[in-house]
Amino acid sequence: MARRCLQLGAISAIALAVCLTWVAFQVRAHATLDDAQPADILLVLGAAEYRGRPSPVLEARLKHALALYQQGMAPLVLTTGGAGGDPRFTESEVGRNFLLSHGVPTEAIVMESEGDSTLYSTVSAAEMMHRMQLRSCIVVSDGYHLFRVRRILESRGLRVFTSPRPENKRNLMEAWKLYYRQAAAYLLWLVGVGI
Repeated sequence: MARRCLQLGAISAIALAVCLTWVAFQVRAHATLDDAQPADILLVLGAAEYRGRPSPVLEARLKHALALYQQGMAPLVLTTGGAGGDPRFTESEVGRNFLLSHGVPTEAIVMESEGDSTLYSTVSAAEMMHRMQLRSCIVVSDGYHLFRVRRILESRGLRVFTSPRPENKRNLMEAWKLYYRQAAAYLLWLVGVGI
């Protein structure tokens, strides 16, 4: 009996590893996919901010979203992200201020300022889009985020395009660590565990 349990455990572990690897390859394939086309809104995922200033990652995302906005890809920009430990600023507020300082009008910016994770921000953004009767979006983030975010938004009935921000090349080990991490988060989301 114990031997049978060990065999079943080993088979389960192998199946999970194969599934995780398959999803990691999907994450990798979507990481460079830029299928941006006209949509109702640009959705910019938050990242760290430092006392009211965007981190280099957040600034790169915002600059990319700004370029898409200026190209007329969407009439609105939705910035996401909560306080992340900062008592005065949220990531979404810092994003809004950046866009305002680069000529985007106030009425073209929407904020989701409660999210403390990719999942929370994405679900909240989807709810906001539904309330505003928006049906499509272009997600701007780091490439490794795009597969999972796209699937979450599509599960909420939205039409989703992605546009990864330009970034420096990561070493192969670091890149695959991110792909596997997103794959694990995606699989957990599929079974109802949000992270």
